Amino acid sequence: MDALSSAGSRPARGRLGALSSGAQAPAAPWARFSAWLECVCVVTFDLEVGQALELVYPSDFRLTDKEKSSICYLSFPDSHSGCLGDTQFSFRIRQCGGQRSPWPTDDRHYDSGAPVSLQKESSHYFGYVYFRQVKDSSMKRGYFQKSLVLVSRLPFVRLFQALLGLIAPEFFDKLAPCLEAVCNEIDQWPAPEPGQTLNLPVVGVVLQVHVPSKVDKPDCSPLKQCGHKNLLPTPLVLSSVHELDLFRCFQPVLTQVQTLWELMLLGEPLVVLAPSPTVSSEMVLALTSCVQPLKFCCDYRPYFTVHDSEFKEFTTRTQAPPNVVLGVTNPFFIKTLQHWPHILRIGEPKLSGGLPKQVKLKKPSRLKTLDTKPGLYTAYTAHLHRDKALLKRLLGGLQKRRPPGALAALLRTHLLELTQSFVIPLEHYMASLMPLQKSVTPWKAPPQIRPFHQDDFLRSLDHAGPQLTCILKGDWLGLYRRFFKSPHFDGWYRQRRKEMVRKLEALHLEAICEANIETWMKDKSEVEVVDLVLKLREKLVRAQGHQFPVREETLHRAQLNIEMVIGSLPKDLQAVLCPR
Repeated sequence: MDALSSAGSRPARGRLGALSSGAQAPAAPWARFSAWLECVCVVTFDLEVGQALELVYPSDFRLTDKEKSSICYLSFPDSHSGCLGDTQFSFRIRQCGGQRSPWPTDDRHYDSGAPVSLQKESSHYFGYVYFRQVKDSSMKRGYFQKSLVLVSRLPFVRLFQALLGLIAPEFFDKLAPCLEAVCNEIDQWPAPEPGQTLNLPVVGVVLQVHVPSKVDKPDCSPLKQCGHKNLLPTPLVLSSVHELDLFRCFQPVLTQVQTLWELMLLGEPLVVLAPSPTVSSEMVLALTSCVQPLKFCCDYRPYFTVHDSEFKEFTTRTQAPPNVVLGVTNPFFIKTLQHWPHILRIGEPKLSGGLPKQVKLKKPSRLKTLDTKPGLYTAYTAHLHRDKALLKRLLGGLQKRRPPGALAALLRTHLLELTQSFVIPLEHYMASLMPLQKSVTPWKAPPQIRPFHQDDFLRSLDHAGPQLTCILKGDWLGLYRRFFKSPHFDGWYRQRRKEMVRKLEALHLEAICEANIETWMKDKSEVEVVDLVLKLREKLVRAQGHQFPVREETLHRAQLNIEMVIGSLPKDLQAVLCPR
C-alpha cells in the first residue's frame, strides 16, 4: 500500500500524455492512463467485514462509498457459484455524481470518431474482474480469495480480459510492486484513437489492437493487413477489442436467438439466471451487442447481486419492471423477479463436445422458485419467423467441426444484417426529412428538420421496407410499431437528429465562409456586424471542439473572416472584441 501511494514523482506530460518539451506547464500525470482506465482496484476477503477494498490505484482517484461497496460485492462470485481457481467476468455500475478524477480527460475527440455503441460511458463504470480462489492453509478461512478489478468507461471487454489474463497472475505472485509497474506501463500507451491500430506493451508482451471507427466496414478486419514484422516481442494480436464469441455465448439458446434479438431490439426487461458470473456477464454482453450497429440505450448489468445499491429499485412490485437486462447467479432472484415479463434460465455448461441442450420457450406460469429448469420463460410471441436455414448451418458446422471462429462470424453477420435490414428503412426515411443543401443560405438561420411521422414511415415500407434486404417473413409492421415505443427508438432518433442538426450547422458555416462578407457589411449597422462576429466565433469554437463536422479549410477561412470583420470596426469596438 505504501509502495503504491508513494508513486508521486512522474514526468510532466502533455495534454494527451505526450512528453512535454521546453518550459511547457506540466499536465495531469496520469493523462494516458485515464484515457483507458479510471482506476485499478484490489478486493480481498476479510473475516471481520467480508469483501473489503484493499487498494485503489492511482491512490488519488476518488470513489464514493456507494461505488466502493458495489465494487466490493460485485468483484466476488456469490456463494451459489462455487468458483474455484481463476475466474473472469465483468459488471457495470451506476456512477454516483459527476467527474471525480483529478486528471479529467476530454472524451469528445474519441467519441466523435467511435461507433455510437463503443463511445465512453458518461454515467456508468465497467468493472473487469479477475478473481482467484485457491486453498491456502495459511489463511484462517482456508482459502486465498482476492480479485483484481480494472475500472473503465470503455466497453472493451476483450481487450481488458486479455490484459487481466497477463497481469493478474503476476499480481497475485508479486502484489503491489507489480501493479505499480503495470499502471506506469499503461500510462505510456497512446490514447485510443478510432481507426488506428495500436501496439500496447505490458509485462513483456505487446498487445496489438485496432480501435474501431464509425467509418469501419462491419466485416473488415484491419489487423490482418497490419504488418509489424520488426516488433519484438512478436505482438499478441487481438481480433477485436470488444466482440465476444457470439456462438460460444449463445450455444444454449441458438433456437431462441431470433426471439432474444427482438426482445433486445425492443428494450424489454430481461433476467438472465446463469450458473456463474462468467456465463451471466458474457450472456448479457452478447445479448446487448446483438443489435449493433444500434446503440443499446437501456440499462444492463452483466452481473448483479442482492447487495447491489439498485436492488430495491429493480425488484419493486409497485411499478412496471424497468428496461434493464440483469445477469444474476442467485436463484433467489427467480422468486424476487417473478413479475418480470422475460426470464432466461441457463443450465450448467456442457463439458464434453457437441451442442448443449437448447432452452425452450416456456410460459411464465411454469416458473418455480429455486429449482426452475432451463428455459426462456415469456409470454412474448416473436414477430418474425425463425431462420431455420441459419440454425441448420450452425448445427451442421458444429457437427463437421468447423472452426468456432467461423461459426461465431456466421452468427454475428446474420444478426448484423438482420439489424441493418431493420434500421435501413428508418435511415432512408430520416434522410428524407433533411432540408436540401441549396436551402441553406448564409444570412438566414439554418432551415428546420421536418418532423418524423410514424404513419408516413409505415406507409413507406410497402416500397422501401426490410423485405428488400432480408428474406425473413413475418409481421415487420408490428415490430416497428413496438419499436417506436421503446427506449431504442428514442435513443436512435435523438442521435440521428443531433447528427443532422450538426450537419446543417456545418453547411451554414461553409455558406457564410463562401459568401462575400464585405458586400454584406456595406449597409449593415455596427450592432449587426458585431452580432456576426459573435455568432461566427461561437460556431468556430463548436466546430473546433468536434461538435459538428467541417473541413480544416473552412475553419481557417472562418478565422480569417472574423479577423477581417473585426478589423473593419472602430478601434474602441476592436478593443472590446479583442482585449489584450
